[in-house]
Amino acid sequence: MIDDLILNYILVFIFLELYEISWQKAPSIMGMIIRMNKYYSKSVLLFLIMQPTFYFAVCFAILCDYDIFAMIFLFLKSADVITKILLIEQIFTKKRLSHETSLILLSPIDNFLPYIGLIIYPILIALAF
Repeated sequence: MIDDLILNYILVFIFLELYEISWQKAPSIMGMIIRMNKYYSKSVLLFLIMQPTFYFAVCFAILCDYDIFAMIFLFLKSADVITKILLIEQIFTKKRLSHETSLILLSPIDNFLPYIGLIIYPILIALAF
């Protein structure tokens, strides 16, 4: 019974994470930020709606009675969304970016990098039970 529940949560999370990866994937972090800014510039609410794994993490933390692993999961997803918003604001609104940061954002990323969450987060989901 509990194994089916864990598997269901993990499968729902993987589906939602693949959705996020599909619209954010780019050859560099700057490319990802540019893609995200298309939604952010239309509406911050639209941008937040496009982050369903964050809402999954909130609900999951509540359902698990704020288990430490569920809270780590929520913290990581929150930090992810906040970092994206801060980078978008820094690049497109304030138009201030250090030379070092711009070099990091423009450097190419490996093809597996967007998929790291598909490994780390399901482990936290399983540990929360």
